[in-house]
Amino acid sequence: MINGAEQLDRAALQRAIQAQGDAWHDLVTGRCPHLFAAYPVLITAAQMRQMREVIGAVERVVGLPGWRENLFPMPQGVLPYAPTIHTPDHAMHTKGVFFGYDFHLNSDGAHLIEINSNAGGGFLNVLLLDSQRDTGLPGKEAAVENLEQTFIEMFRNEWRLVHGDAPLDSIAIVDEQPEAQYLYPEFLLAKNLFERAGIETFIADPSALQARDGNLGLYIESTEGQQKIDLVYNRLTDFSLQHHPVLRQAYLEGSAVLTPDPAHYAQYADKRNLARLTDAGVLRALGASEADIAALLAGIPQTRQVDAADHEQWWQERKQWFFKPHSGYGSKGAYRGANLTRRVFDEIMQGGYVAQRMAAPGELIVRTDDAEPVALKHDVRCYVYDGQVQLVAARLYQGQTTNFRTPGGGFAPVRVVE
Repeated sequence: MINGAEQLDRAALQRAIQAQGDAWHDLVTGRCPHLFAAYPVLITAAQMRQMREVIGAVERVVGLPGWRENLFPMPQGVLPYAPTIHTPDHAMHTKGVFFGYDFHLNSDGAHLIEINSNAGGGFLNVLLLDSQRDTGLPGKEAAVENLEQTFIEMFRNEWRLVHGDAPLDSIAIVDEQPEAQYLYPEFLLAKNLFERAGIETFIADPSALQARDGNLGLYIESTEGQQKIDLVYNRLTDFSLQHHPVLRQAYLEGSAVLTPDPAHYAQYADKRNLARLTDAGVLRALGASEADIAALLAGIPQTRQVDAADHEQWWQERKQWFFKPHSGYGSKGAYRGANLTRRVFDEIMQGGYVAQRMAAPGELIVRTDDAEPVALKHDVRCYVYDGQVQLVAARLYQGQTTNFRTPGGGFAPVRVVE
């Protein structure tokens, strides 16, 4: 049980928040007061090893030729995934920034629940970790050294993979109505970091990006006129770019580096991939090693595509499963089978869903000196680039899914203990 003496140093965290300026401080405390948790999450070295084993196995399987040859089509067929026909050659060179491997840790081990191709929180967790570095938390920090420089180099490497030694001069952090996004404070942290590294940075709605006649490239209006954008840090949840034709065209013609891009989503984050990763027959046919197959079957809950032909069987077994839209994000449209009404179940049976065996999240029992013990659930996110784990963070919450609305909840530092 975590008691008050083992909470995070809130005063140190507040100093770190205030150091970002009054406007940033007011934005965080006013809009998202539960962005940072009050407690650390302790994991074992064995759990950390298993997460690394699962991540390594996924990366190796995704790298097999047969994996890319059999990807699923994009929603509505707008930008199909088949890379040999529809995905531009330059897109196959980039790695995709901030992949998020999300795990539930419990007494049965580590369970990979999903993979995100544009996982948020990396920059926020740097601030959190730095604020707690001298506070004497138990265990070891689950992050590489000098994370800020690691993140900058990651973006520069994405540019370098396409353009070689040409300098990366400008970045646009792109999301719909970015100032209204809950994690807008993170966009500001990223902008400050990039600009300290000499990279001009804009935070923009995709509608602000323009293609100039006669010139390949993306441009944005700035105080100095039209500014060319070298790289787009893509935070959109329109994974196929079907609603953003200017950005989509720039991606197809290679006139701006987009990371992560539709190909990254197709290869990793479409939830139908989890069904392939938990099917031993499919994995063997692809040429996966037996060691990797064993790691995946042990570390990813069985996942199946929902077929309406098995309607009645799904209803009878629904309490064993968690239902997710295969192109969903942020737990939108996801349902715990035990809580399903017949109406919602019938909607799920119409298609577009996968079902994953229930794997309980970890639980942290916390208390303060003047309150009864409270149970907080947690998941653990490994931020990965090019197969390497850069940072491990947790999210504490109550309810069905992470929501950043729980007192005492939010992003939490992860410490590895023996």
